[in-house]
Amino acid sequence: QVQLVESGGGLVQAGGSLRLSCLASGRSFSTYTMGWFRQTPGKEREFVAAIRRSDDSAYYADAVKGRFTISRDNAKTTVYLQMNSLRPEDTAVYYCAVDRHFSFLIRAISSYDYWGQGTQVTVSS
Repeated sequence: QVQLVESGGGLVQAGGSLRLSCLASGRSFSTYTMGWFRQTPGKEREFVAAIRRSDDSAYYADAVKGRFTISRDNAKTTVYLQMNSLRPEDTAVYYCAVDRHFSFLIRAISSYDYWGQGTQVTVSS
């Protein structure tokens, strides 16, 4: 079992930045694909970004491309989401997730085995 703990959320003005962190338990972190998703009330959880275990290749949703950066530190078993130029529409609960099986569908919720509890990000206009 993998436990994930997100941190770094908060309230920020539009145009500002936040960095989310997700600390993962377990010794196999370097073998996992890690993802970030977000969800607002009444909407389905949506893909934000992911980073492969194999070559650290990164994938982004169109809505965040060029503004958000995903990275990982295997020694610290932590994945990060640097969020710049934040917009009110980025307001959501952000979740990190782990894919232990190198799924092809990196943007699909069903590809991920374990989820964190989420951290709230609020962007004011």
